[in-house]
Formats: sequence, structure tokens, C-alpha cells
Amino acid sequence: MTTDATGATEAFDAFERGAWAGRAQAYAGSFGRLCAHPVGALLDAAGVGEGTYVLDAGTGTGTAAVVAQGRGARVRAVDAAAGMVAAARARGVDAVGAVLPELPFADGEFDAVVGNFVLNHVGRPRAVLAELRRVLRPGGRIALTLWGARRGAGQDLLGRACAAGGSVPPAYLPRLDAGEDFVRTPQGVAQLLGGAGFVAAEATELDWDHRTTVEEWWGGAAAGIATVGHVVTSQERETARRIRDEYERLSAEFADEVGELTLPHVALLAWGAVEAVPSAPVHSAG
Repeated sequence: MTTDATGATEAFDAFERGAWAGRAQAYAGSFGRLCAHPVGALLDAAGVGEGTYVLDAGTGTGTAAVVAQGRGARVRAVDAAAGMVAAARARGVDAVGAVLPELPFADGEFDAVVGNFVLNHVGRPRAVLAELRRVLRPGGRIALTLWGARRGAGQDLLGRACAAGGSVPPAYLPRLDAGEDFVRTPQGVAQLLGGAGFVAAEATELDWDHRTTVEEWWGGAAAGIATVGHVVTSQERETARRIRDEYERLSAEFADEVGELTLPHVALLAWGAVEAVPSAPVHSAG
């Protein structure tokens, strides 16, 4: 990796760690409900059930870990943000702080690894996948969700409001280094998993309607969560007011008779496995 690429990657990771600091409660009350939707499909893809030993990588407030525990799985969890670790632990999750791509676990420790919307937030996705593979046993399964290239109409609501309000993205927003990026399609993510050594790698799109309110959906951006949140909170007061006005105008497209929003979303679900150790041949006597 060149010096420039290393600097870009370090800047990306540093921004992501800082972006989530102190925002666990705001996330749980806004975008956290959105990200909870694919958890069932995520756990199914990883084969999580009774007795499965699972790592939830980038657990956030612990939603996937809690559901896995409800299935009878034994769960460990990690997150880079201390506030997220505390929120997960408050929900009964065995969570510790760890910054991907470094994990405090032994080789082959887990039956399954899941990561719910984590791969979008790391500067070295291939190194992260290699580390997740390291802690999986032979035959163990991985499943990941992430935001892809195709987006739902409701997904773009806040971004459209920012554009209509005349926002200027802050200069400090980092970009993933081109050498670390990958194609955000089912085929592209399956190839990424395959390149990391996972076998039977596949991916698909998930689409769903997220039910929320005008205030709740705005609350995530107003709290500075995700890229759109940094765009919103970095604007001058008058620009921020215009963005809010445009948001209220545009949100009417998705509102029902009582004012609640139905926001179409699209995400990617990918899964694969570590190759199982082949059984030793059985030799007959004689």
C-alpha cells in the first residue's frame, strides 16, 4: 500500500471511529431501527441457531447479538465505539471493545460470524474479511449486510433534502481509498468474499419499507449520524434551516394519512463459508 493510500485509509478509519463516539443513544432511536430489519435474514444466512457460537462484529447497540441469543446461540460481540459496547452490554450482550481488523480471539474460535452494516464503515474491507475468516472454524459461516449501489427512494430522502437546501459537503469527509473499494452489487460483494478465501460465496439484495416518523428520521441526521448527518450538522444556520424545510416538503411523498413515513430501502446480504477440513480416508484392513 502506498503512503498516500495508507494515509487515506487511516483518515477513513479515524473518521469512522470519531463519527460514532457518543452517538449510541441517538442511533438506537433513529437509524438503529432501520438497520434492525435484516437481522433475521442475516442470522439465517450464517446458520445461527441453538448452540451456535457466534461473533457479532461491529455490534452497535447489540441488536443482532440479542436476536442470536434469543435463538439459543452463544454470542460474543465487538465494537470500536465505547458507547456502543456499553449499550450492548446493558442489553445482556457479552461485548468488548475492538477495532477491526484486529480481534482479541483465537484462530478458529467461532462457528459463525455476522456483521450488520459494518463493512461500509471500515477502511480496509479485505483485511477485515481476512480477520473474520481467521476466527472462524473450518466449515464456519459468515454473513454480512451492507449498503450497496442500488438505493430505495426513501433511502435518498435526506440526501435529496440536503441537495435541495443548497448544502455543501464538509471538506473533512474522507473517501475510501480506490484500491480498497469494491463493486457494491451482489456479484461484486460475492467476489469480495471469494477473494478473501470464503467458499460458496453468494449475495443478494434485500428490499423493505421502513416505517418511521418525520421527526424520528430527521433525528438521526440532526444528531450527526452517518455521512448525511455530518453534511446536515456542518452547514451554516440558514442552510440548515433550508434543508429542514426541504426535508419536510419532500417527506410528504412518503407520508400516509396520519403523517407517518414509509421509506423504501435496499441493502445487500452476503454469505459464505470457510472450507471444511476434508475427512481422512478410511482404509480397509487386509
